[in-house]
Amino acid sequence: MTEIDNNNGSLYKLSFCGDGGVGKTSIINRYLGQEFQTNYKVTIGCQIATYEQLIDGQIIKFQFWDLAGQQRFEFVRSAFYRGSHAAILVFDQTRPLSLHNLQKWETEILSNLKYEIPFIILGNKSDLTGKIQVSDQEILEIISKLSQRTQISKIPYFSTSAQSGFNLKEALTSIGQTLMKSSPQPIYQTIFRKQTVGNAS
Repeated sequence: MTEIDNNNGSLYKLSFCGDGGVGKTSIINRYLGQEFQTNYKVTIGCQIATYEQLIDGQIIKFQFWDLAGQQRFEFVRSAFYRGSHAAILVFDQTRPLSLHNLQKWETEILSNLKYEIPFIILGNKSDLTGKIQVSDQEILEIISKLSQRTQISKIPYFSTSAQSGFNLKEALTSIGQTLMKSSPQPIYQTIFRKQTVGNAS
């Protein structure tokens, strides 16, 4: 039997970024066990959800920040990046532009944070096999460009499907293991400790 550690209340903030309609909300809903929706609804500003997953014998707590991808919400997104422990960059495999736009998203994230965070890339809608318009080579080229601007030798990539749940658990396990090794605590651990001390008094 695997021994389970509650990880002392650690909470990792993951910012889900990418163009509108790539499936960020659908991916989060799949994690939360909600039914897949075929109709598309625009995320207004930001939506937040919490989720726990058992990784290497520890219950890891994540806070998902689903950031609106439309250009008109750019002016409000800057406030939502603060405190991020990692960024999940999502593109739609049926829309090549959404892949190339990941470079813009990386630039926006890096310009709004004063510290380095790990990235992971999800190529969503892998279930739409007859409509996929990006090649493995194109994906590798973009990953190489994105990796050059971070401290990561190669940003992890997962082909995913929000509809079937393909590779979503594996992707979250990967970023969770990275965070556990680096033990980043820019905001949340400090806040929790202050609240605990304050409540005790």
